[in-house]
Amino acid sequence: MLAQTLRGATVVATNTMHLTTRKAQELYYLRMQRAKEKLDKTKMEDKNQCQRKLRVCVATCNRADYSKLAPIMFGIKKQPEEFDLEVMVLGSHLIDDYGNTFRMIEQDDFDIGSKLHTIVRGEDEAAMVESVGLALVKLPDVLQRLRPDILVVHGDRFDALALATAAALMNIRILHLEGGEVSGTIDDSIRHSITKLAHYHACCTRRAEQHLIAMCEDHSRILLAGCPSYDKLLSSNHRDDYMDIIRSWLGDKVQERDYIVALQHPVTTDIQHSIKIYGLMLDALISFNKKTLILFPNIDAGSKEMVRVMRKKGIEQHPNFRAVKHIPFEQFIQLVSHAGCMIGNSSCGVREAGAFGTPVINLGTRQTGRETGENVLHVRDADTQNKVYHALELQFGKRYPCSKIYGDGNAVPRILKFLRTIDLDEPLQKTFCFPIVKDSISQDIDHILETQSALAIDLGGTNLRVAIVSMRGKIVKKYTQPNPKKYEDRMQLMLKMCTDATRDAVSLNCRVLGVGVSTGGRVNPQEGVVLHSTKLIEEWSSVDLRTPIADVLQLPVWVDNDGNCAALAEKKFGHGKGVENFVTVITGTGIGGGIIHQNELVHGSTFCAAELGHIMVSLEGPQCSCGSRGCIEAYASGMALQKEAKRLHDEDRLNVDGMDMKLTEPITAAHLINAAKLGNCEADAVLNKASTALGVGIVNMLHIVNPSLVILSGILASLYQAPVQHIISERALVSAKNIKVVTSELEEPALLGAASMVLDYATRRTY
Repeated sequence: MLAQTLRGATVVATNTMHLTTRKAQELYYLRMQRAKEKLDKTKMEDKNQCQRKLRVCVATCNRADYSKLAPIMFGIKKQPEEFDLEVMVLGSHLIDDYGNTFRMIEQDDFDIGSKLHTIVRGEDEAAMVESVGLALVKLPDVLQRLRPDILVVHGDRFDALALATAAALMNIRILHLEGGEVSGTIDDSIRHSITKLAHYHACCTRRAEQHLIAMCEDHSRILLAGCPSYDKLLSSNHRDDYMDIIRSWLGDKVQERDYIVALQHPVTTDIQHSIKIYGLMLDALISFNKKTLILFPNIDAGSKEMVRVMRKKGIEQHPNFRAVKHIPFEQFIQLVSHAGCMIGNSSCGVREAGAFGTPVINLGTRQTGRETGENVLHVRDADTQNKVYHALELQFGKRYPCSKIYGDGNAVPRILKFLRTIDLDEPLQKTFCFPIVKDSISQDIDHILETQSALAIDLGGTNLRVAIVSMRGKIVKKYTQPNPKKYEDRMQLMLKMCTDATRDAVSLNCRVLGVGVSTGGRVNPQEGVVLHSTKLIEEWSSVDLRTPIADVLQLPVWVDNDGNCAALAEKKFGHGKGVENFVTVITGTGIGGGIIHQNELVHGSTFCAAELGHIMVSLEGPQCSCGSRGCIEAYASGMALQKEAKRLHDEDRLNVDGMDMKLTEPITAAHLINAAKLGNCEADAVLNKASTALGVGIVNMLHIVNPSLVILSGILASLYQAPVQHIISERALVSAKNIKVVTSELEEPALLGAASMVLDYATRRTY
């Protein structure tokens, strides 16, 4: 009985111990889980603290720059979780004579954090200098208080120069809008000065981007965005109430396209002449006798004299004129969009007006160098009233195609994306991408006569070739080696050949500007990477060519597909010179080519454009090297003709009387061509089928991209030229029947095309 009691007590104790142990374990795991959750929460808080909001200060100086900055400000304001917006207002915004335009910023519901009175009145050269000085005195306190991560500055005004100078000296990062443009006045000097002070750039046009690159700005800090004002004007220029807006400014009787918008500013480098042009414009407008909305000039030196001229002629009291100091941008869009003509020298005429096709008369030199659409008529030497009047007669009431040179309506999303990528931990100090500078040498005749050249590389299936090519397309020296099969051997040989060529260039008195590489397969030219190669070049996919060559030679490097390079060669040195739209077709071992459309090389969304050899012309044709069937290359390439030649030879149907063919000689496409010339009907039938396939493929190209010229390149070009021209005349649409087919006269299109990328600095980079 006692033993049973003891056993029972032992079991109870054991069970109690197990329960206690299990409870302790559960408690332990619960504590560990809570500790882990607390640690994760701390990490998340630390991460959120690291990813703090970007503090962006937008500084606006006048009504014109606010129209460009407002869309960005709205975009930033809509994303408060990512950005803190600070608004600074200075310059003519705060002057009554110029409309107190800061009020429109407040009406747009922006909190103005700082208002700086920075304008010294006088409207002459000295007043502009004093205004810059006054701004520089006031800005440090404001910038020190705001402490922005980024200061957004627009354009080319003297106020903006003061902003950029102060921010740069206070180690504040600067994003400059609309750098790289050219307008032909002192504004150019101011704009380029701001560019050199700014750390980041959002430009409007490809030409402006290239100017910034030429000014040694870092490629990675340049965004090709388009003009932010286009985001607004392209989305709102078709308002239903536009006639109400027009009549509110010009009267109830005015009709659409039966009035003029005039806006003329002083040219600070030639004030007296610009005042004279202003007077001639007013006289011409009075004589032209149309309703005219005229805006007061900006605050530049000379504006006071222009206002005096306007008042002397009684413009403010004239029944045909309405003189105003400021118009809200949304309403100004409607007025310009539906005007019969715009006249003056405002950048709005050469930029925004083009988006509507509004005819514009640009007077004087203030916008010289700007990119314009066909809607702009320049009267640079506006020395008589009659000349201005005649321009009004030519332009008034016309309509032109809408132009989007300065933007596509998506600038703001690009700029916001660009702002998000800015790394505040990267060094603030700007780095400039200067071209390689040679060691200083004594001045002699050879140095004076130095030839600017490019180093061109052609990576073919059989040979690896390197050449020094002069600016005029002359091959100064060429190096050829068999192309190794292995990747390492190929890279090593290519770098050695390039090193030898650059060393020889010195003795040949050639200054090498950069390296261009032509290679088979699909290429990403933006990154300088071969994505997928042809079967002719083994171990040549996902290969970065730009980096190793640039590292060894210390030169800029461009890489593209061999077909695209052939098209570039024709554009610079061959039949395509001066032709806006053409197609180049390479007829060699394979079939390839390139498309030039509106003077630009077409790459396509995945860099697969102009794969002309793989256009299918038959659903059940012979198998192609790409794995498909019925491609042009499967019919018309050198490999396809060689395959047919071997077939006929194996069947003893190739040789004909007069052919000199040795038994040990390998069969090539040349034997097939020779047999056809000597009357072999079967060989001739093969060539006819190949010509037809190529011709049909080119007809398809004519119907897709509608070039004005087709250039055949490669060893088979002369064979195919006449048959292809005949097929086009038979099978193309009426509008394309007369497009000419010519054969290339270039001996080395791949090398010349590779060189042309360097000689033209064809970066073609987009963000």
